Amino acid sequence: MKKTGAELVREALESLGVRFTFGIPGVHNTEIYDQLASSETITPVLVAHEGGAAFMADAVSRVGGAGIGTLVVVPAAGLTHAASGIGEAFLDGIPMLVISGGVRRDTGRKFQLHDVDQHAMLRPITKGTWLVRTHDEIRPAIHAAYAQATSGEPGPVYVEIPVDLQLFRGETGPDRRPAVVPGRMPAATEIERAAQLIASARAPAIFCGWGAVGARAELVALAERLGAPVSTTLQGLSSFAADHPLHASFALGPAATPAGENAFADCDCLVAVGTRFAEIATGSYGARVPAALVHIDINPAAIGGNYPAAVALVGDAQPVLAALNAALGRGTGLDDARGQRRAAQIARDKAAYLAEWLRHDSHGRVNPARFFTALRAALPRDGIVVADDGNHTFLTAELMPILDARTYLSPTDFNCMGYCIPATIGAKLAAPQRAVVGIVGDGALRMTGLEAVTAVAQGLGIVWFVFNDGELAQIAQAQQIPLNRKTCSVLAPLDVAGLACTVGAGHVLIGDDAAVPAGIDVALAQAAAGRAVFVDVRIDYSKRTRFTDGAVRTTLGTFDLATKARFLGRALWRRITG
Repeated sequence: MKKTGAELVREALESLGVRFTFGIPGVHNTEIYDQLASSETITPVLVAHEGGAAFMADAVSRVGGAGIGTLVVVPAAGLTHAASGIGEAFLDGIPMLVISGGVRRDTGRKFQLHDVDQHAMLRPITKGTWLVRTHDEIRPAIHAAYAQATSGEPGPVYVEIPVDLQLFRGETGPDRRPAVVPGRMPAATEIERAAQLIASARAPAIFCGWGAVGARAELVALAERLGAPVSTTLQGLSSFAADHPLHASFALGPAATPAGENAFADCDCLVAVGTRFAEIATGSYGARVPAALVHIDINPAAIGGNYPAAVALVGDAQPVLAALNAALGRGTGLDDARGQRRAAQIARDKAAYLAEWLRHDSHGRVNPARFFTALRAALPRDGIVVADDGNHTFLTAELMPILDARTYLSPTDFNCMGYCIPATIGAKLAAPQRAVVGIVGDGALRMTGLEAVTAVAQGLGIVWFVFNDGELAQIAQAQQIPLNRKTCSVLAPLDVAGLACTVGAGHVLIGDDAAVPAGIDVALAQAAAGRAVFVDVRIDYSKRTRFTDGAVRTTLGTFDLATKARFLGRALWRRITG
């Protein structure tokens, strides 16, 4: 049977259950876009910039339910524009299928438009790349790429379809799919070793990341069996409900909130699930991890990378935790005296920390704790919160309780600013019946704010809360603490209302605490009616998060005495001299 390469691409994507593609058509993928327009199951979404396309695809995969997040872009500039989002997915373990056209290989000509080695560019930030050379290779290559993207620790993959294959018909045989490889499970003896280590602990605790998001029931069973406090990574905020009495905090060590720091202070056995103990989650590696570490992760390279594991359990979190719970047997840790004391202390510490924030004088601007308390009260339990990268990220992590699985998305290890606006679009497309809100700083908004035109064009009701303070706040604070000055981190004023008018979105101003509840309600009501809305939140950043203070202290503590003296002396001198 003869078919064009573009037809074969469409058929492969349809067979994989892809619901949306993101990108911009060009001379090297026009035939693919023409085929997508004929698909009854795939909607091609035109974006403002391929960087936004990658963040949308990332969010589709994180939310789930709409197939793998998929890009269809032009080669060269389309791929380099998308590279930040591809890199974010790579380091965060998010599956993504990236498809581009490629230069013609049937003409013998050199120096064609977009004629660079796409694979050399993308190899460091993908799990694998494929260059198809015949029509018969197209569907198998896309299916093999998908299998690679979704097996083991997920990640992005790339397939290049040369334009001559798209244009012309060629012979193709029956579809060939790779065999499904069963997931890896630890040996029963290793599960038993872990169970014995945990059972003998006096004060066990649990630390979980994004890799545990599909194992919430098993995590709850383990925590309640042990009466163990639970903290999460930033990316894993939705892996354990924040309203569970054993939920302590985000992060480990001095960068955690008091509830987390106190709950883990006497930990003598840590069960880590789906986390790599990366820099943010550990507050620049300030966490104290006991020798009795049971580390569960689907990626063997993640185990022992920063803290040695007493027992390494390689496998998917859900079946491994189910086996571990079975080995531990029944227990009533949440109901015994130790578990009750632990839960009561966590509740007191959380209440005290929130009260401390609410007492803070925001000098006529919006107190972050009042904002997040009101937002949590107004947002449905399954509402999706998408944060960008910045000071607001850690305020969200500390002050906004995340309740359901896959309801918090943010850039983490690649740490891309500009994630929020496009990622909310991907989240809303994947879950159109659910409320989707973004928390974005005025700095990150400058990067991808015009992607809001895509939301308006798609008729998506999304609320973007713009934390508007006139600075790149996280960097400005990091400069101010040791340097007493801010270099290239103070921003020119941003007219949020003007931006909203330009893209056709609604606008709400929240200028002080009194305006918070009504402003949130008005914005959510407009979004529920199908309108995208920018909310200008005149946020107060004068109080630092525990994460910022803890990470700064930890980093300073790694310096030698002479460097510490130099930094402290410079800071003191600049404070004296101004």
